[in-house]
Amino acid sequence: MPHYRYLVVGGGMTAASALSGIREADSAGTAGVICAEPHPPYDRPPLSKQLWKGTPVETIWRKGGDLGADLYLGRSARGLDLKEKRVTDDRGTAYTFERLLLATGGTPRRLAFGGDEIIYFRTIDDYRRLRSLVDSGRRFAVIGGGFIGSEIAAALALNGKQVVMLFPGAGVGSRAFPPGLSRFLTEYYRQRGVEVLAGEVATGLAPRSGGAVVETKSGRRLDVDGVVAGIGIEPNVGLAHAAGLQVENGIVVDEMLRTADPDVFAAGDVAAFYNPALGARLRVEHEDNANVMGRQAGRNMAGVDAPYHHLPFFYSDLFDLAYEAVGDLDPRLLVVEDWKDPYREGVVYYLRGGRVRGVLLWNVWDQVDAARALIAEPGPFSPGDLTGRLPG
Repeated sequence: MPHYRYLVVGGGMTAASALSGIREADSAGTAGVICAEPHPPYDRPPLSKQLWKGTPVETIWRKGGDLGADLYLGRSARGLDLKEKRVTDDRGTAYTFERLLLATGGTPRRLAFGGDEIIYFRTIDDYRRLRSLVDSGRRFAVIGGGFIGSEIAAALALNGKQVVMLFPGAGVGSRAFPPGLSRFLTEYYRQRGVEVLAGEVATGLAPRSGGAVVETKSGRRLDVDGVVAGIGIEPNVGLAHAAGLQVENGIVVDEMLRTADPDVFAAGDVAAFYNPALGARLRVEHEDNANVMGRQAGRNMAGVDAPYHHLPFFYSDLFDLAYEAVGDLDPRLLVVEDWKDPYREGVVYYLRGGRVRGVLLWNVWDQVDAARALIAEPGPFSPGDLTGRLPG
């Protein structure tokens, strides 16, 4: 029965960052990682960004073996006994620990049809499968108009493919962007050759030789060579819930990233943490949070005991448009748009109760820290106070 000072369940970016954090504070403590994927830790963002622009796949791999950890690949944790400090995997192997990190990430939401004909884009294997289809296919359907859907649609179009994008919302990015920006982005995608079917719902899929036919609520039948879906993820909380840990839209942690059990930590996509600047409990599914939170969890596991008050940022590349953002991008809030060049360069502020809750930096750079500081300020702010506040 392997025993570790530090045991990590999950093998993604959070796990890799946690190992780095552990080694900053403890160079000798034994460490093990149970990873459901058959691959060592790697960066996920390039799968829908840089790899489609010619960056070699070899650049995605993270540190792991050089951090003195045993990697158990292709194994899923199935049981957690808090009293015995033991994790059991799907092969029946039991591991005991002194400190445990749950970095179990999330599982893509699936549609009620289509089965494995649909690529739910998240892993390196998903990327390789889609890349193989792209090498031989001509037309692709992308289901979803949010973060992943918009990136994959742009990536496929940049690679010379015909893309039809469908989603129930009013426009590309409509859940995060103000209506005018979403309308602009939708038309921009169309100008770049993407067939955008906003307000359209996929209802079925009929396989055909070498591809599939996507059926929609309005009666359309889309003949394509491949189907990709990006409709969000569900946090993998089953292990924690079965062990009796508190779960509420993720595994609940305190500011030190501990769960209700002081020797069990959680971080990354699966962790629900309190952020002082927003005054709310968050669960964030982006790279910055995985890296910074994972590192802090690892350091705290090794005895540093420093609070995690970081407000993560996220970013995206959409053809030749790009953005960085911090906080809550909810277009139902009071939205203040400060454009240097309408929909090409500017800052969008999201306010509630006189406080800035989110900032969208649209083709504006080097202002993430200033945006974080603005969100932390108590205000109150009026719309006029924000014009020109962050330089474009």
